[in-house]
Amino acid sequence: MVVDANIYWFDEAIFQEEAYAERFLAEVPRFYQTEGAMKVLEDGRKQIVIEKPAGYANINYIQGDYILEKILENMDVAGIERGILKLPCYHEWLSLELCKKFNDGMADFVRRSKGRLRGLGVVPPRGSQAVKDEIDRCLEELSFTGLQMVAHYGEYYLDDDQFADFFAYVNSKGLTIYVHHTPVPVDYSQIYEYNNVRRSYGRNVDQGTAVMRELFSGFFDKYPNLKLVHSMLGGGVFAFKNLILPKKASNIEGVERFQTDHGNIVKHLKENLFFELSHSQPWGKDQLEAAVKILGADHLIYGSSYPVRLEWLTDGPDFVRELAISEEEKELILGGNAKRLYRL
Repeated sequence: MVVDANIYWFDEAIFQEEAYAERFLAEVPRFYQTEGAMKVLEDGRKQIVIEKPAGYANINYIQGDYILEKILENMDVAGIERGILKLPCYHEWLSLELCKKFNDGMADFVRRSKGRLRGLGVVPPRGSQAVKDEIDRCLEELSFTGLQMVAHYGEYYLDDDQFADFFAYVNSKGLTIYVHHTPVPVDYSQIYEYNNVRRSYGRNVDQGTAVMRELFSGFFDKYPNLKLVHSMLGGGVFAFKNLILPKKASNIEGVERFQTDHGNIVKHLKENLFFELSHSQPWGKDQLEAAVKILGADHLIYGSSYPVRLEWLTDGPDFVRELAISEEEKELILGGNAKRLYRL
């Protein structure tokens, strides 16, 4: 079974219902220099553009991209049997009320897919009883396979103490949580002016920062039952694994400049963290083969980020199949890991 663990979902009703669109756009956090607006393309389709800072587009939700029949048709072309639905970025600021509306919409979408698609619930990262009730509803009533979050909320990454009650609750349930990148990292002042740097490198900086903080803050010592799946290969964390976990110096040094007693960090990197490709072709053959060698194929999950680019979905599985890795490793990346983590 081939599983695409990153198919984006947006509620098409927003393009058709003025009150719904106004409600969605009203929650865009303008006090965090984030702007959102509905615009019309030359062909008449509507799109919602999210900018951060104002004038610099980071996300585009386009009318007609999130039609069930269209998604299933493209999955058939790619030979993808199952897909996991994700919200792209905007759950950073959604209220609980709007989260519930999106959860209901996604659940209906999943039901109509007749088993081809599965969903992940979304809630604000708060430990209130109302949030806990919605988590339970997502898992029990809506039959979602886990939760989805973003790498940071406002200016705070997931290891911040304000999220402790929330994570204590989801840790008690032993959930898999997908962690999506945000439009830009918390500190983006030096990268926002250049489109590819902002939209590609910026997302990797956001994920890499999140992963490093989770590893070194003791996050998983507090919540050992969680499994987090980070997008963008965790910000290319495979390239930095040896740098952040240096061995002891072979000679006696007057000053030890690096932490070499890694405690549970290696254990948590192995047991609690997993990485979704988001997306195979842009990384390229050499980088993906290095990621498999360094992180292990059992920690990597195929995801296309559809509908950002159609070929990332239709040609993505074949790109993974062409890598110089074993058939067993290809099977894990293309479906086995997703089946296990999301309990498909």
